[in-house]
Amino acid sequence: MMSTKTLALWVAYGTNGVVGSVRHDDEGYTVVMAGSDAASGVYPTLESAKGALHARMRPGSAWPRFQEH
Repeated sequence: MMSTKTLALWVAYGTNGVVGSVRHDDEGYTVVMAGSDAASGVYPTLESAKGALHARMRPGSAWPRFQEH
């Protein structure tokens, strides 16, 4: 059985609170939107994951604030 170790975690905050997160592990950067149990996708870079998270937000939303935890 293979396990994946999280190397870093960023929480994305919009104007009304948490909108999602980006987790970095051996597979890449995984985006999970707030309220979802499933990943939205895995991306090769942090910047591409941040862009993907923003693209899944409501149209016209401001760029979220990402805070590393």
